[in-house]
Amino acid sequence: MRLFDSHFHIIDFDFPINENQGYLPPSYVVEDYKTGTANLDVLGGAIVSGSFQGFDQEYLVNALKQMGPTFCGVTQLPFTVTDEEIIHLHRHGVKALRFNIKRGGSEDLSKLDYFARRVYDLVGWHSELYIDSKELPEIASAIEKLPAISIDHLGLSEEGLPHLLKLVDKGIQVKATGFGRVELNVENALKYIYEANPDALMFGTDLPSTRAKRPFEYKDIELIQQLFDQQAADKILYMNAFNWYFK
Repeated sequence: MRLFDSHFHIIDFDFPINENQGYLPPSYVVEDYKTGTANLDVLGGAIVSGSFQGFDQEYLVNALKQMGPTFCGVTQLPFTVTDEEIIHLHRHGVKALRFNIKRGGSEDLSKLDYFARRVYDLVGWHSELYIDSKELPEIASAIEKLPAISIDHLGLSEEGLPHLLKLVDKGIQVKATGFGRVELNVENALKYIYEANPDALMFGTDLPSTRAKRPFEYKDIELIQQLFDQQAADKILYMNAFNWYFK
């Protein structure tokens, strides 16, 4: 079944890597990703900057060159970045801005409203949040008014799922990723989110699954195929994310 991998990381020690919260990730270069997904029908995807990569852009531009035009980048930038730099990254395939609330390494959440609007108005980028959904009520009213927002890893927690669903109902996208790192019932979360908005869920491998209790496994894809009919599974595994990033 065709896949658009909406969330994976490339970790290349030829470029700056910073220890984050006492953690240093393993090397995971483009060839590792291609080898690890050789048995999957990956037709495109999104390379996501991790907390340990801070504001480095070189690794991402380099990885996108290697992955090709059906792949795009999700980066972290300081709000002081120039328009010229944003446009430069856009031309190299970057399509979204990430706020890593869970791990840090990105711009502060207080800049979300200004920065999300700025990159969207300038180059049409989305903004993506790595946040425990139990924290969403504090910023929900702001998020609802912003253009093009997605939440990583099913919102992470069972406690936060009702808050996440309220935002899904208002057009927020959710990455069906990191099944081995979340603290919730994955099956229920997938079904509830799909019921709230069939266009919201976007599958991703989360490879190499840094700091997850369990790394990505093929059974994560099989779970989606078991829970949904073929048309719905195709939306979650491919079409929703493709439309999000490339249309």
